Amino acid sequence: MHLFYPEVCQGCSTSLFKGENVLCFTCKAQLPIAYQHLDADDKVKELFYGRTEIAHARSLFFYEKIGIVQQLTHALKYQGQEQISSYLGKMMSEHMKTDPGFQKVTHVLPVPVHPKRLKKRGYNQVDGFGKEIAKALNAKYLPNLLVKTKNTINQAKLGQVKRSDETKSIYTLNEPERIPEGTHLLIVDDVITTGTTLSLCTRELQNIQGIKLYVATMSISI
Repeated sequence: MHLFYPEVCQGCSTSLFKGENVLCFTCKAQLPIAYQHLDADDKVKELFYGRTEIAHARSLFFYEKIGIVQQLTHALKYQGQEQISSYLGKMMSEHMKTDPGFQKVTHVLPVPVHPKRLKKRGYNQVDGFGKEIAKALNAKYLPNLLVKTKNTINQAKLGQVKRSDETKSIYTLNEPERIPEGTHLLIVDDVITTGTTLSLCTRELQNIQGIKLYVATMSISI
């Protein structure tokens, strides 16, 4: 199949060569890495100040409206390129293996999507991302601990005020009793902008006694 329909780079649309996956080496070298960037780290944490207590939080990339990260995110969410999720999960894992802030994580949870959207897309866009991270951290993966109960519109098209109003009380815990006390749980998402989605998720998760929460995302909007 690849002889007649070669895989192409999700950044520049050129054919991929042997050893390249998802992105060509040129596009991969241009990725705006945010991990271990002090300003990016502070920005992620600032989004949760006064809203929810997060033990540690990081993003892999800076997200810009035009650029390779935007193209990757769009292809993942709207063009059926599910493999991008695992690809980014492996990249994130390489950073997290040496990050002491994540070494106590015992469980990994993806931000859930509504069943209707899941059926339409066919997958949760952060599922592969979360699974690769869980594997790297020797953590248990929990895809169904949180359930999204309201099918909201695309939040990327909303302003911060509307985004907050749109997403009130839309997540619920599913069988929280199976989570042991003292769990260190990492919740993963694609793009973090205002932090509203993750704040709402962590608000529900904090109903689990003794839980400690962590956050990791594919990118952070700048």
